[in-house]
Amino acid sequence: MELEGLSMPEALRWDERSACFRAPASYYPAVLAELHRKQRPYLDEARAYQNLDLAPLRGPQARPYQQEALQAWLEKRGRGVVVLPTGAGKSHLALMAIAAKKRSTLVVAPTLDLVRQWHATLSRAFECEVGIIGGGEYNLQPLCVTTYDSAYLHMERFGARFGMLVFDECHHLPTESYALAASCSIAPFRLGLSATPERADGGEAAFPELIGDIVYRRDIVELSGSYLAEYAVQRIEVELNVDERLAYLRARECYQSFLRREGIRLASPSGWSQFLSHAARSREGREAFLAFREQRRLAFAASAKMDCVEALLAEHAGDRVIVFTEDNATAYAIARRCLAPIITHRSKIRERVELLRDFAEGRYGALITSKVLNEGVDVPSANVAIVVSGSGSVREHVQRLGRILRQAPGKRALLYELVTLATGETFTSERRRDHSAYR
Repeated sequence: MELEGLSMPEALRWDERSACFRAPASYYPAVLAELHRKQRPYLDEARAYQNLDLAPLRGPQARPYQQEALQAWLEKRGRGVVVLPTGAGKSHLALMAIAAKKRSTLVVAPTLDLVRQWHATLSRAFECEVGIIGGGEYNLQPLCVTTYDSAYLHMERFGARFGMLVFDECHHLPTESYALAASCSIAPFRLGLSATPERADGGEAAFPELIGDIVYRRDIVELSGSYLAEYAVQRIEVELNVDERLAYLRARECYQSFLRREGIRLASPSGWSQFLSHAARSREGREAFLAFREQRRLAFAASAKMDCVEALLAEHAGDRVIVFTEDNATAYAIARRCLAPIITHRSKIRERVELLRDFAEGRYGALITSKVLNEGVDVPSANVAIVVSGSGSVREHVQRLGRILRQAPGKRALLYELVTLATGETFTSERRRDHSAYR
């Protein structure tokens, strides 16, 4: 192909093996745009996607900010990331975008729970067969849903068959493997959806190349009370009892003295990996690691926290309460003590579906979980969240708040955050509250 006079992407390089110019599949739209601009004739043997004959979009009327977001995305040639809070209707925005472009579309979601949810949403909205790839299924259709894991494994084979990609919870995309789901596709239209796009490693800087720039953004505080439920956040501080305090101090001194001897700073970027490496080399190291876990357990599951959870569940007996923990052990301890159902990563999909359905219908007033309900799962009936423990991630804390913000008549959401004083949790709590939703 003669390139003289054309302003092609730098990624387009001459390949001696195939005696032609080559570039990642994602540069297909840029190459075509330049050929059109220069009015050069070309033969396109790459495109295998099609125009869709979709039924008129069914569902609720678009909200003003959804229309604004769609318009902003269209003005960027159908490429970009839209940031909206949980419960603000990101899925409906994606349906609007699919209906606007009418191209073969692949929706990529992080979990099988969300794949099932998207499959139901697309089938209901467009009244057509929707394919699924992942979880043991491989049904490739012009309108299809898959996981990030399956997308990067299979995109090399079907990356030419979709003209549009929707990346749900797109903050998962900027990793070395998952990014292949974007770079191995020729899709000219790309939509990323997230409530919390920023990553601790700064990976969101890859969005412009993989999906497009952030084209529209609205935060929780902007939509609360109008399109999201009004909410309040209450931080409850508890203390370790005498025995727990002594055990906490012993464990903390054990692992911190090991860190000092080995010259390790956990706050440094490589601190945690250094600790694990050094801890595996000696009996003292293993003891230090067990001590680290013990002091975390004492802070996460202090007896005063357990008493507080029990009291809050009694106080909110008429509400729908989700109890979040950092680890499964604490979640199971609360479930046993309060005789409440539990969902963890070990729960089978059918069991999760049944528990969430029973929770939504009011058969259960409370649901205990560790991390699996942090993201994406739709639990609109929930109005109270109790964060017993968690990481320092702002994203996780915002996602947990988002689980209770779906609007309903007269609904006022309430999030409780339990923090054990004079432990590492006080610092963790300050870190994860660094968001406008908590100010």
